[in-house]
Amino acid sequence: MGMTKIGFLSFGHWRDVPGSKVRSGREALLQAIDLAVAAEEAGVDGAYFRVHHFAQQQAAPFPLLSAIAARTSRIEIGTGVIDMRYENPLYMAEEAAATDLVSGGRLQLGVSRGSPETALAGYRSFGYVPEVGDENGADLARDHTVVFRRAIAGEPMANANPQMTGSVGSLAITPQSDTLSERIWWGAGTRATAEWTAEQGMNLMSSTLLTEDTGVPFDQLQAEQIERFRSTWESMGWGREPRVSVSRSIIPIIDDESRHYFGVRAQVEGQDQVGHLDGGLARFGRSYIGEPEQLVAELAADRAVREADTVLVTVPNQLGVDFNARLLAAVKDVFTEVDATPAAA
Repeated sequence: MGMTKIGFLSFGHWRDVPGSKVRSGREALLQAIDLAVAAEEAGVDGAYFRVHHFAQQQAAPFPLLSAIAARTSRIEIGTGVIDMRYENPLYMAEEAAATDLVSGGRLQLGVSRGSPETALAGYRSFGYVPEVGDENGADLARDHTVVFRRAIAGEPMANANPQMTGSVGSLAITPQSDTLSERIWWGAGTRATAEWTAEQGMNLMSSTLLTEDTGVPFDQLQAEQIERFRSTWESMGWGREPRVSVSRSIIPIIDDESRHYFGVRAQVEGQDQVGHLDGGLARFGRSYIGEPEQLVAELAADRAVREADTVLVTVPNQLGVDFNARLLAAVKDVFTEVDATPAAA
């Protein structure tokens, strides 16, 4: 393994409450752009955003990512994840290609079925109704993804109008961005879905929670998920190396402000959480909160972190740009040492 890429993952929350430094949708967007610029300056590798509808969080990734692309030159820009039940696949193909072209090929697009949400089946309000038997829209999300991926690969999507074009034939979505197809990631919450992701030729974005619990620690379950993804990928014979990301909550306690906000939580959140989600058991990863040297040791022992090439660090975005820029610079330093630590046998 080479150097671990570090990205931030922001939910883009805003709330007009005491203590919040992000009080409106406008502030959430403008601060997201500023944080991406600051993260690039700190040597961070990626700026990723969660997409949620009907909530005071980021919902429309492409204008935001395009704005970030125009203000930066190196950092990867992405999503973690877009709920494909809500998407018009052809419109999304145009938006994604345009954003990728503005960025010079830096778009890393995480897509999936999404997670439990504020609205009851909100995608129905967007005009997308699952077939009978597709209760939570999983098939709908996969169907939309298939069409989207065909569109960004340049396959014909409509018949030409001979009166306008002078010929009979078919038309692809434009613009096209050549290698965008290789930069689509699927957010997988189980080991079986990770295998499916490899069969489709998509990169793996392993969720912050797994919707299964086999009793082993979260990082081991996730490492097994990644291992299954990689072996399936190899058996498919895709001619490129896949990317794999995991998400983690990592808060280095580096000053009074970080100690003030997170010192007490370190004791509660320093272990896996097992809970109920969608009618079954789910295992959530622990938070990593502590002094940098302690975090180096703990993260170096996290099996899935060592297996992934990219770690997405969930940021408390309501604490503002300066706090999160310092946090990310500290995480980057921690991973310089994690990468230099030999993996445990």
